[in-house]
Amino acid sequence: MQSDMTGAGRGRRRQAALIRRATVRDAKRLTALVRRSRAYEGPYAPMVSGYRVGPDYIETHRVFVAADETGTVLGFYALLLDPPELDLMFVADSAQGRGIGRLLVAHMVAEAKAAGIEAVRVVAHPPAEGFYLSVGARRTGTVRACPPAVMWDRPELVIDTI
Repeated sequence: MQSDMTGAGRGRRRQAALIRRATVRDAKRLTALVRRSRAYEGPYAPMVSGYRVGPDYIETHRVFVAADETGTVLGFYALLLDPPELDLMFVADSAQGRGIGRLLVAHMVAEAKAAGIEAVRVVAHPPAEGFYLSVGARRTGTVRACPPAVMWDRPELVIDTI
């Protein structure tokens, strides 16, 4: 899947984003993207400080990367099939606001639909709830904090694929 993305009214040059299956060679780059995410600064930092997207995770799950024409990783997601869940989705800070997240969600929906899945669960990072609602998710509940790993409640949502 390829799309032309541009910064929303910021005069950035058009940038092609290609979605491809992640390979084990992407593991370090995906880990770095997670750990450097500004969305996980402050009180959220402990959740990703030691987080690792390992080669075994990439081989086991459906992990897809959005990259530009130079191969720079702009974002990624991981779709679990049983039970269906969007396990990870991150967009590089430098690519925020360019439609990469929407492109990744559209790709995830197509992948889920092709696998015969009618709905995908999302347990969202609290600041990301608005984004998921804007791409068609609906709120189904709240996942309570489970210290020490997660110190805050998180919104539970569903994205329908039909």
